[in-house]
Amino acid sequence: QVHLVESGGGLVQPGGSLRLSCAASGSIVSIYSWGWFRQAPGKQRELVANIIRDGKTNYTDSVKGRFTISRDNAKNTVQLQMSSLRPEDTGVYYCHAIERLINYWGQGTQVTVSS
Repeated sequence: QVHLVESGGGLVQPGGSLRLSCAASGSIVSIYSWGWFRQAPGKQRELVANIIRDGKTNYTDSVKGRFTISRDNAKNTVQLQMSSLRPEDTGVYYCHAIERLINYWGQGTQVTVSS
């Protein structure tokens, strides 16, 4: 069993930056893929970015050039650096990990972009 805990959400003005972090604990052998998803009110959860063990990354089009996902394999952590934030980036951000073919989710952290 793997437990994910996110941190770093909050309220930020448009154009601002936030950094989300997620740490995994428990019976970890090797996390193959990390991801950040978000869910806005009334909308489906969507993939924001993911990164696999070899470092290959994938971003949804709306965040390309503004968000950067990174991972520390030794520490079993993942970060999402968010810049040039827009009101439409508002939502609950969830950390996701795949470890030995099992999907794990964090509890979510709120990100609100508003003036």
